[in-house]
Amino acid sequence: MIVVAGEALIDLVPQGRGALAPLQPALGGGPYNTAVALGRLGSPTAFCSRTSHDAFGEALLDGLRHAGVDVSAVQRGTEPTTLAAATIDEDGSASYSFYVEGTADRLFTAPAHLPEGTRAVSFGTCSLVLEPGASAYEELMRSAAAQGVFTALDPNIRAGLIPDPDAYRARFKSWLPSVSLLKLSAEDAAWLGGSPREWLASGPAAVVITHGGDGITAYTGDGAEYSVPGVRVDVVDTIGAGDTVNAALLHGLAARDALSPAAVASLGADGWTELLGFAAHAAAITCSRAGAEPPYASELAGP
Repeated sequence: MIVVAGEALIDLVPQGRGALAPLQPALGGGPYNTAVALGRLGSPTAFCSRTSHDAFGEALLDGLRHAGVDVSAVQRGTEPTTLAAATIDEDGSASYSFYVEGTADRLFTAPAHLPEGTRAVSFGTCSLVLEPGASAYEELMRSAAAQGVFTALDPNIRAGLIPDPDAYRARFKSWLPSVSLLKLSAEDAAWLGGSPREWLASGPAAVVITHGGDGITAYTGDGAEYSVPGVRVDVVDTIGAGDTVNAALLHGLAARDALSPAAVASLGADGWTELLGFAAHAAAITCSRAGAEPPYASELAGP
């Protein structure tokens, strides 16, 4: 079982160009997209979050169930669902404005126990920024790592939500001893101001950096570096692409029985090349269609 912990929200995706283009609601949130992608790939997956009882919250849970994701660890509240208004640039990349005050996912509390059979827990995005929930997710990350559970982190920086960048950067560094796999975009890496080798020295067994259409690179603790090119597609938008990479990496590691720092360290060139290629292919499919629509296992070769 892979547990994904973090926010579920509604993306408001423009249906055309211009500030007043009609907005189409879509299920979203980095962790939510990761959970759906894992479910579609066939990995036993559970979602750990807090969602609203409103219509959006019900739709989010239905989307998880449809992907085969266990929602028994999802907390519920009467507060509204978080909204993220997307802006799509000419190259298909997305930026967001968030409506987060008083929303349900901010009031997440750390559970006493992880679901039975948990092999890995994935964290990231807004849930590690917005208090008081951020501290609860951080508590869960540290407790999972202390129990020897494999942990994955994608900070997925949303700078507009971070009032004190220096404080966030310091907090990010404090998480690294509790992180097994760190995945982030090249843009996130530049914003954080560190380097893969610096981060590896603090704890992770591997650091994976995505470069958009230019591919993916993995850095490991033994000094090795592995890269694959991007898969060329006609890009509709990039919503959910990084989340799909998260899911593909975790799914591929699980398929190799490699959800441990030692196993990650022993993947070698062939293992990393296959894994990164699988993730690049999965992300390309997501980019080829509107919104966060990650692929099903039937659309991909095995991991």
